[in-house]
Amino acid sequence: MDILVVGANGRTGRHILPLLSALGHNTNAMIRDSDQINEVENLGAKAILGDLEDQLDEIVKGNDAVIFAAGSGSKTGPEKTIDVDQNAAIRLVDTCERVGSKRFVMLSSLDADNPESGPEKLRHYLRAKSIADLHLSKSNLDWTIVRPGYLTDNPGNGMINLSSNLGQIGEGGSISRMDVAKVLVSCLSQNQTIGKSFDILEGESTVEVALGTL
Repeated sequence: MDILVVGANGRTGRHILPLLSALGHNTNAMIRDSDQINEVENLGAKAILGDLEDQLDEIVKGNDAVIFAAGSGSKTGPEKTIDVDQNAAIRLVDTCERVGSKRFVMLSSLDADNPESGPEKLRHYLRAKSIADLHLSKSNLDWTIVRPGYLTDNPGNGMINLSSNLGQIGEGGSISRMDVAKVLVSCLSQNQTIGKSFDILEGESTVEVALGTL
């Protein structure tokens, strides 16, 4: 498959690229800065310069699937969060519909399905995620929404828990970025994940077994 990774140079995106490369996909890594070209190409991807705030038709066109792993980060102000996590994600969904890139895997967040239940300091971030997720779920794309808990940089072991509701972010549940990347990539080959949204945390099931429960 030809796959576009948006947010490719982020802390999760850098785990996604080598996984896709190892599976033989043609991976296009969208980055904003030319200084990042060597890094993403060393991870097995083709670097594509682009900005989420610009028109993206030519970048998205020709890709079979898009993985959205970009984010402003939960510590940014509301304006930047809305720009990236909400509006940019919505524009990208609309672009995929327009140019015919059918498969879309969204990296979201625990509590994005109920942002008012999350910690007060994160609610602006969770609301933005929620609006983008809802827009994707109403699109005509083959979508999957993955909602991980607190992300860590610990080594992954490929063992997760998956459910429609695993509690609230900040309650102690976490998952490594490496394992989140594995879930996002695995969704591309697991058709039962299409039209599904779910929470993930570190746990006791392999990614393949957990996804197989959907």
